[in-house]
Amino acid sequence: MHHDRVEIFPDMPRRGQEVNIKYKGILYQDGADSLWMHYGFDDWKNINSIQMQREGDHFACKIKADGRKEINFCFKDSADHWDNNWGLNWNCNIK
Repeated sequence: MHHDRVEIFPDMPRRGQEVNIKYKGILYQDGADSLWMHYGFDDWKNINSIQMQREGDHFACKIKADGRKEINFCFKDSADHWDNNWGLNWNCNIK
């Protein structure tokens, strides 16, 4: 999946596969100094957070697709501002 704020590769990972996520949404555009991805699986089970790394014009991280059907995620910065895709969060289907 790729659009102007979030890029996911592969866009439909297999269970257990490493997933690369890039973020250049509103928190990045507003100058966030650090960013975390808040994520879970299969309707927000097994919730975790991972600090993302700045890479040029975006932040990036890698996680494993440990769910059965989907990855659920959103982002927050060090000032506790959130980007949850206007309440919809982001979801990535797992094969």
